Amino acid sequence: MEILKAEDRDIDRIMAIYDEGRSFMRKSGNLRQWTGGYPSESLIADDIASGYLYKAVEDGTVLGAFFFAVMDDPTYHVIRGSWSSDRPYGVIHRIARSSSYKGSFLHDAVAFASARCGYIRVDTHQDNAPMQMALEREGFRKCGIIWIHDGSERVAFDKII
Repeated sequence: MEILKAEDRDIDRIMAIYDEGRSFMRKSGNLRQWTGGYPSESLIADDIASGYLYKAVEDGTVLGAFFFAVMDDPTYHVIRGSWSSDRPYGVIHRIARSSSYKGSFLHDAVAFASARCGYIRVDTHQDNAPMQMALEREGFRKCGIIWIHDGSERVAFDKII
């Protein structure tokens, strides 16, 4: 498996993976995250154009996708709780994998990000128990609550590498 920058030609496959992720969320009781067409095709195209969307490829097939950037994410400026550090950080957003992915995609994405940044922040919906458990298994610390652009809450995690 390789992690590479996503390309425009990958959009249809990546959107199918996000559809599969939404379906998994609904089956696991997460009814409120990734609604209303999120993430949209135009957002994914913007992520690709910015160079921040990555894909996991095995035998020529895209099996997962995630956003990763070392950046100051405005939604992380205010937190009810506290971050582990104030130093520069990388963010992982919009992570999803195909059910055919072998192993832990979160583990592989975190390993990829960790090789590029010594401090990572992530957030997820309060109803996304599988992701919260996976983050804790990967050594992330639950830091508190942040608010995204629409005002809804997300559970914030971070990890110092």
